Amino acid sequence: MNVIFMGTPDFAVPVLQALLDADEHRVTAVVTQPDKARGRSGKLVFTPVKEAAVAHGIPVHTPERVKDKTFVETLRGIPCDVIVVAAFGQILSKEILEMPKYGCINVHASLLPRWRGAAPIQWAILAGDATTGITTMQMDEGLDTGDMLLKKEIAIREDETGESLFDRLSELGGPLLLETLSKAEQGTLPRVKQDDAESTYAKMLRKELGKLDFSKEAAELERYVRGLNSWPSAYTYFRGKMMKIWRASVIDRNTELPCGAVAEVEKDGFCIQTGNGLLKVLEVQLEGKKRMKSADFLRGNDVADDSF
Repeated sequence: MNVIFMGTPDFAVPVLQALLDADEHRVTAVVTQPDKARGRSGKLVFTPVKEAAVAHGIPVHTPERVKDKTFVETLRGIPCDVIVVAAFGQILSKEILEMPKYGCINVHASLLPRWRGAAPIQWAILAGDATTGITTMQMDEGLDTGDMLLKKEIAIREDETGESLFDRLSELGGPLLLETLSKAEQGTLPRVKQDDAESTYAKMLRKELGKLDFSKEAAELERYVRGLNSWPSAYTYFRGKMMKIWRASVIDRNTELPCGAVAEVEKDGFCIQTGNGLLKVLEVQLEGKKRMKSADFLRGNDVADDSF
């Protein structure tokens, strides 16, 4: 097949690479988000997908609005049997969706219809889901509402972080996409409509989401520590300075202390009373300092009488 690939972040790169490695497909163009200025210098930086495309000599397009009429006409001039989308970041118009022979196929990081939206990987952890996976979907005009094609399910590990799950799922997308395209060519690709009642919106992650509220249960807070690792990260404040919490565990025990109070201090960490259970903090990063084990942090900080 001739394939136009639309994607932006690291998650999409293995999917693109799978297409490039497959002899039966030819990536005729890549569409990604415009370059962004980074750092104090304001230097423009390529998206990860653009970096990969340029390295393979593939033509790259970076429209501000993919729905723009001029760009739609540009797409019409590119050989294309199918448009593959993986974490692109823009909504496609009906005109684009209906353009290729096989339509537009999305590689989505969730077992649809469970999580639709911008951050399905992290929200699966935050919500305490036991499993997640990849779904290929025939795109329509809605937000992740198209017919489901193929799925690959995996278990979410007890120590899973947003970063580790991101990496695991990104490696599943390529093989599932190739299987999807093969079945599409053979005319054997199943299509299953989504049940909207089973869907939850995975809203975009924002920094303030990571501020820990110790009136919540320890188990929920521990999921936030894992799910928001590595961005935006879970955090609290210690003597006026932001403290990121990178690793924690749950102790199924309560004290009579108020929520947020340090209940116990041990060699390898300190325990904070929550709405239910203790959150044992095992790895921290104080504002302006390096990430460190709580054991090292405690050597220079007495937290026995502190509250968070």
